[in-house]
Amino acid sequence: MQITLEVPDCIGEKLKQLGDRLPEVLERAIAELPASETAAYHNELEILELLASQPSPEAILALRPAPALQARMSELLAASKSGNLSSEREIERDRYLLLEHWVRLAKAYAFKQLQTAE
Repeated sequence: MQITLEVPDCIGEKLKQLGDRLPEVLERAIAELPASETAAYHNELEILELLASQPSPEAILALRPAPALQARMSELLAASKSGNLSSEREIERDRYLLLEHWVRLAKAYAFKQLQTAE
């Protein structure tokens, strides 16, 4: 398929440099973009607001932590495993684990709703 689009000159120059790799780069970029139904959450408040809005089961199943939150959670878990976790960071880790638990419960309920609707 051929697609024509206008981009600023600075981006056009970068795209030219990619040459034959442009389709590969576009595919990678698209894969990293969240789907339109995916909601990235950053903290407890965002999860509570989302769940209070009574989203569809599909929207709940599409929930994902924001990349920055995921990176922070990974950092805290790694520090915990190595025994290098201060009490303050332990509390933060526990908050994130509780947040993840809430999301898993919501997803389990949403999945159950979809199964019974079939």
